[in-house]
Amino acid sequence: MEATTAPVRPASFLLSAAEFDTWLTRLSGTFELLGPTRRPGRGRFSATDVVRYGPITRSDEIVWDRKSDFSPKEAVFPPSETMLEFSGNETRLPAPPFDRPALVFLRACDVHGIDRLDAIFLVNGPWSDPYYLRRRERIRFVLLECLKPFENCFCKAMGTNRTDAWHAAVRREPDGSYNLAVRPDELRAALPETGRPTSYEPRGVETDAVAVRLPEPDRLEQAIREKDFFHHEMWEQYHTRCIACGRCNTSCVTCSCFAVQDVAFTEDERLGERRRVWTGCHLDRFADMAGGHRLREKHGDRMRFRTMHKIHDFKRRLGRSMCVGCGRCDDQCPQYISFSTCINRVTETITREMKP
Repeated sequence: MEATTAPVRPASFLLSAAEFDTWLTRLSGTFELLGPTRRPGRGRFSATDVVRYGPITRSDEIVWDRKSDFSPKEAVFPPSETMLEFSGNETRLPAPPFDRPALVFLRACDVHGIDRLDAIFLVNGPWSDPYYLRRRERIRFVLLECLKPFENCFCKAMGTNRTDAWHAAVRREPDGSYNLAVRPDELRAALPETGRPTSYEPRGVETDAVAVRLPEPDRLEQAIREKDFFHHEMWEQYHTRCIACGRCNTSCVTCSCFAVQDVAFTEDERLGERRRVWTGCHLDRFADMAGGHRLREKHGDRMRFRTMHKIHDFKRRLGRSMCVGCGRCDDQCPQYISFSTCINRVTETITREMKP
């Protein structure tokens, strides 16, 4: 699903902080504004903050100088979502959880991440997922321009450092002003009349924080077929290093797995909800099957499954890598396991062992 339905040439303006806030205030009457916000004292360590997506009203509520700890996928794929409500022998669909469209402020890698979710929920199957679709149709993007990579980022290597799939794009200048490019008329109409026209065009990161080299697809496919690469010794180190906490899954913008749970209310067990909730390939019981059979009990096997899905299986089926190089999984892993290093090890291993 494209963020714009036609290649509309944007109008660009230079706004002061006050003018930018005026634009946000005017938009808030029509849109729900969502962006990366700081939550003091709720970080992974004592007296640290966490950056997570939430409602915004002013420019100073947006975290510009730090990567968000959690991705914006919650706007289209929330951690817990009610699919239906039941009462006795009757079931009904819940009311939509929103009453107006959303304007989401996000970076280029995350725009590409939503594209990967679109592929999973809207393309990868005979029918579109209706719960995802109704949220996705209300989303519009404001691109937060990145000119320098954050720690552990490798979006340029993944080809996700630039995007044209935005409705508006903004660069925060060192002096506190804002260069803003806008496409749809309804977003232009909210601009303050005092904005100065410019020729601003958003750019992207030109260097990665970590160097990543993707494996050649044909050589990787050959290693899988001829060398049983799924059981290669390189995965064994992750048997003990990974603790299967799932933080890499929950922080990733492209992880899309979920489980379905029925929840009955204690006051009356005939009343309840069916919900889908996030889960992930690193978590225990994710690969349990009927009859008590369990796949991928070793944590290294789970790391292999995730790695191959992100850089091989998805690309083979849908034409691009699932990983967008945001580096959040590296940021969040309590065992300091680096996914970018894992990709490089895959490349080095097959390059060494598979002759061209």
